[in-house]
Amino acid sequence: MRLVQFELRNGERRVGVVEGNRVREVQHALTTRELALAAIEGGVDLQQQVQAFGLGDSHDYAELLAALKILPPLDHPDPAHMLVSGTGLTHLGSASARDKMHQQAGDDSAMTDTMRIFKWGVEGGKPASGQAGVQPEWFYKGDGSIVVRPGQAFAVPPFAEDAGEEPEIGGLYVIGHDGKPYRLGFAVGNEFSDHVMERKNYLYLAHSKLRNCSYGPELRVGELPQHLVGTSRILREGEVIWENEFLSGEANMCHSLENLEYHHFKYSQFLKPGDVHIHFFGTATLSFADGIRTQPGDVFEISQAEFGAPLINGVGKVDAVFEPGNVITL
Repeated sequence: MRLVQFELRNGERRVGVVEGNRVREVQHALTTRELALAAIEGGVDLQQQVQAFGLGDSHDYAELLAALKILPPLDHPDPAHMLVSGTGLTHLGSASARDKMHQQAGDDSAMTDTMRIFKWGVEGGKPASGQAGVQPEWFYKGDGSIVVRPGQAFAVPPFAEDAGEEPEIGGLYVIGHDGKPYRLGFAVGNEFSDHVMERKNYLYLAHSKLRNCSYGPELRVGELPQHLVGTSRILREGEVIWENEFLSGEANMCHSLENLEYHHFKYSQFLKPGDVHIHFFGTATLSFADGIRTQPGDVFEISQAEFGAPLINGVGKVDAVFEPGNVITL
């Protein structure tokens, strides 16, 4: 089952089940978060909760997408109660792409930090179920205010040095009233980062991640397939200027999902009842590693058949919202 969130013409929100080229409204739930909390309280899974609520009106999916009425498949009414984060160097081959931005690794004694943490993941990222493995690289993207709906352009701030895609799978979670994290499912995501800034020094990684992101348009309920093959491409004035395959699923990763989830939710500050978490699981495929530099007007298209419609976002720009010396002393 695949779910979407969307707006009606009058601005009212709905949750829908994708059925081919149609979207059927889920009754009695205006948001995916409400649907998930009802399932948690009822002790059932999402699919059972959808069946219990029932389906209503049908809508043309393509029309909703074209009108930019499709929302991210999970969000929170208060963006401050939504945490967007991720883990890097999680996929086989990801260290190679990352290391192109940094010093190449030589022997073990001269190994870069990038290659060292990747090696730790290969050796200890998939422990037996119920055990903690080596912790991955972790980063903070922002709160819910940085999320861009499918179809909209990313805001590139004037201080940005790059606007690069990162095609990934994201886990979508709600914290139940019992303080436990519940995974609703997964979505295709574009984690979108500033790779030029990161290339200057890997300690700038934290700065490079403080950008917009997008995920969806669909939430795939259930377990993640072991092997996923998707396509990431960039269009400029309607022409494809770069295209590549990207792999995901645990068969292509050096960390298990269970291990990545443990090292995120082990922090008690991330277990506030009712909060929403979007966590990106990393990628090994970047156009930046192939020398591509995007520009305003370019369009990212990330697709994976198991997740339905592709995720499409453009490259935009935004005026500065803060200038040096603008801090006010009280």
